[in-house]
Amino acid sequence: MGGDIGVEREYRRQRTAPRGRIVALWIVMGNCVLQLSRPDGIPLPYKLLGPALIAVLSVWAFLAVRRGLTSVGADGIAVRGAFRVRKRAWHDIYDLRVEPRNNKNADARLCTWLYDNDGRRLLLPNVDDWQLPDLRAEVEELRTAAAQHQGMAWELRPEAEDRIGLRAVRRKARERAAVGAMLVFFAAIVYLAWTVVVDDGHRLFAVLLLLWAPLAVYALLVTFFRLRASRTPAHT
Repeated sequence: MGGDIGVEREYRRQRTAPRGRIVALWIVMGNCVLQLSRPDGIPLPYKLLGPALIAVLSVWAFLAVRRGLTSVGADGIAVRGAFRVRKRAWHDIYDLRVEPRNNKNADARLCTWLYDNDGRRLLLPNVDDWQLPDLRAEVEELRTAAAQHQGMAWELRPEAEDRIGLRAVRRKARERAAVGAMLVFFAAIVYLAWTVVVDDGHRLFAVLLLLWAPLAVYALLVTFFRLRASRTPAHT
C-alpha cells in the first residue's frame, strides 16, 4: 500500500483465516444445532432460539469479513463494517496508534486504532500486522498524512490523553460487566430449560428472569467497576 500519501488507499482483507479453523468453527456450530434438535421435551419455540442466534452471528461475521475495509482519502478516514460506514475527517483525528490485540487467538497480534479529539477510538479493519507486512511504517505514513491535512505536526495534548484514559476506564468496566451479564444470561437459559422440562409453574418467572436479570447485573457491574477504578490510584 505504499506510494504517494495523497493517493486514496483502501485496506481490504487480503489474507484469510486458516481453513482448519473455519472447518472447526462450522463443526462446533453444527453440533450445537444437532444437540438442540434432539427430542427432550423442550417446546420448539425455545429450541429455535439457539439456531436463530447462530444464524444471526454467522451472517454478521460473513458480512464483516466481506465488507470490512478502511479507506483513506482527502476527506479523512472511513471505516466500513458489516452494516454501516463511520467516517472521521482529518481535523477530527487526534492520533493513530498500533496496539496489541486483546484477542490472543486472532491472526493479527497488532491492530490500529484511530483516536479522535474526544478520546473515542475506532478500530481500522485490515490495518494490522496480519494483512500488512510493515504495519508500523504504514501507520506512520498515515500519521504524516494527518499532519499534512491538518496543517500542523502531531503533538501530545494532555487534555486529549485524559479523555482517552477516561474512556478506557469506562470501556474496561463495560467489558467486564458484559462478561458477568452473559454468565447470568446463560444461567437464566439453563433455569428456563429446567422449568420447561419439569413444568413446575415458574416458567413465566424464568422468562422474566432471562429478560431482565442480565440487564440489571450489567448496570450494577458497570457502576461497581467504574467506582473501583476511580478509587484506584493511577500508576506512573
